[in-house]
Amino acid sequence: MQVSLETVSKLGRKLTVRFPAEQYESRVRERLNEMSRSARLKGFRPGKVPVKVIEQRYGAQIRGEAMSDLVGSTFREAVQQEKLQPVAMPDIDTDGAAHDGEIAYTATFEVMPELPAIDVSGLQIERVTAQVSDADIDAMIETLRQQRRNFEAVERAAEAGDMVIFDYATVAGDYRYPGEGRERAGSVLGSGTLFAAFDEALRGRKPGEEFDAAIAFPIEFRNPQLAGKLAQVHAHIEKVQAPSVPELDATFVKGFGIDDGDIASFRKEVRANLERELAGMLSMRVRNEVASKLGSAYPEIEAPRVLVDAEAQRLVRVSMPNLATDAPLPLEALSTAQPVARQRVIAGLLMREVARVNSLRVDNQRVAASIATTASTYEEPEKVIELYNSDPQMMDAVRTSVLEEQVAEWVAQHAAATDRQLSFDEVMHPR
Repeated sequence: MQVSLETVSKLGRKLTVRFPAEQYESRVRERLNEMSRSARLKGFRPGKVPVKVIEQRYGAQIRGEAMSDLVGSTFREAVQQEKLQPVAMPDIDTDGAAHDGEIAYTATFEVMPELPAIDVSGLQIERVTAQVSDADIDAMIETLRQQRRNFEAVERAAEAGDMVIFDYATVAGDYRYPGEGRERAGSVLGSGTLFAAFDEALRGRKPGEEFDAAIAFPIEFRNPQLAGKLAQVHAHIEKVQAPSVPELDATFVKGFGIDDGDIASFRKEVRANLERELAGMLSMRVRNEVASKLGSAYPEIEAPRVLVDAEAQRLVRVSMPNLATDAPLPLEALSTAQPVARQRVIAGLLMREVARVNSLRVDNQRVAASIATTASTYEEPEKVIELYNSDPQMMDAVRTSVLEEQVAEWVAQHAAATDRQLSFDEVMHPR
C-alpha cells in the first residue's frame, strides 16, 4: 500500500491511497467461493452452486462490498501510518479500476485541531443550588389539578379561565379569512392561546352573542396577511364553559398510580419527581456555563467545518420542530446558527480534552442511574432500560452526556467558582 498526504486547508487533508489490484481480485474470489458454498438457489444442491452462477447473480454486489471493505481497511491503516485523527467519515473518490496493477482512491476529510493546554483555574463559574420546598409541591399539585379540570357549559358572560367556543371571520382591506364561511375555534381565556387583543374581545360575551370588533393583530401573527394589521372581526359565541377543578382527594390521587389514594404518598411522589427535574436542570446549567466559558476562553481554536455544519443543522431543527424531517433547512437560519454552533463545537472539543488530560472516565453507575431515571417516567421502565442496553447508539449518547456532566463538575471544582442559592422556580423557569 502506498500513501501520499496533501494539506488542503488548516484542518483539511487529502490522502491518496494505492493498493495492489490483485488484493482486490483475491478478496472478490474469496467471497464468490464462500457464497457458492453457502448459497441456496433453486435447481442446485446446497453448497454446489457454481461460482460462475454466483458471479452472474451477485457479482456486482460482491465486488462493491469487497471494494468498500478494502477502502475502509486501507484508510484506517493510512491514517494510523500518518498519525491523523479524522473528525468524520471521509469523502471517497475512486473509479475502482486497476491502473498499472494498482487501484487508487482519494479520501478527503478534516482532522482534529491542535488544542492548547487548558487552564480552568481562571474561569468564573457560578454554581447554583436550590431545593424543592413544600410550596413548590403545592404549586405542582395545583398545576396537576388544573390539567385534569373539566369544563361545564354556563349561560353567564365569559371570564378569565373559561373555555369559549366560537366561530369568526376576519377582514383586513381586500383580504378575508377564511375565504368563505367562518373559522371555528376554542380558547381558554387568559391562557395565552390567543393573542391579548382577541382574548380581550371575547371576555364578557355570552353564549349566542354575535359581535363585531376592530382587533389589532400582532406583527408576529402566523398569517402574514393579518400580521401587524387592524382587522374587522365578526364573531359568534357558541358556548361558554366554566372550569371544574377536581378535589385533592383519594380519587384524584389514585389517578396518578397511588393505589391506596394516600395524599402523603402522593406528595412524596411529587417531591421525588420535582427533585429529579431540578437535579437535571442544575446539571444542565453547569454544563452549559462551563461549555460557554471554555468556548469563550479559547476562541482562536479552529473548529472542523463538518462538525460546525452538523451542529448548525441540529440547532435549526430544534428551533423548527414542525419542519418535516426531509425538508431542506432555510439557508438564512443555518447562517444565523453558525456562530453558536462553532462555539459549541469548540466547547465540546475542549471538554473532551479536559477529560483526556485529567483521565476522567465515564462513571458506569451514573450511566445506569441516568437510564433508570429516564425509564422511570414510562409505564414499563424495565422495557425502556432493556432498549437502552440493546441499542449501542442510545447507550453512546447517554455515556457522552454523563461524561460531559463529570467534566463540567470537575471544571467547576477547579475554577474560580461562586455559589448562588436560587428557588426551585427561578431554576426551572429562568427569566
